[in-house]
Amino acid sequence: MSAPLFLLDTSVFTQAARSYYAFDIAPSFWKAILTHAGKGKIISIDRVKDEIDRGNDQLKRWLNDHFTPFIQSTQTADIVHHYGEIIRWASGQPQYRRAAINEFAAANNADAWVMAFAKARNLIVVTQEAPSPLSKKSIKIPDVCRTHQIKSIDTFELMRRLNIKI
Repeated sequence: MSAPLFLLDTSVFTQAARSYYAFDIAPSFWKAILTHAGKGKIISIDRVKDEIDRGNDQLKRWLNDHFTPFIQSTQTADIVHHYGEIIRWASGQPQYRRAAINEFAAANNADAWVMAFAKARNLIVVTQEAPSPLSKKSIKIPDVCRTHQIKSIDTFELMRRLNIKI
């Protein structure tokens, strides 16, 4: 098994499941995610699972029934260190409103943990969030990734890189 390359953010799962790759219309997407996870190419983290587990839907069931072996823990010293750096950076950015910083740093928000994990393990973050470098109301994953030299792509680029066909 090769080292993981791609770290999936919550938005990859939720947007696919609730819209363009719903389980009943694109089961091949979900099979491909599992296939590549089984090959060690795709992982996610405990904090993303926690966000998905707050729902009570088919995505939660799928994740718990099939994807759990590919969920990794964020509770290592290096990841916690990078998490602290990212939160300190966000807290010091005058462009963001206090509410945006508070939401980003909230204990139940996986975003900063995703980036900390990716930075610690040199992974590519996969997110459906769009960059918004001038935003004041929210802190977007692609913008933080760019600032912290973390690579990020969207679901469709992931599919291209892994040659996933639907």
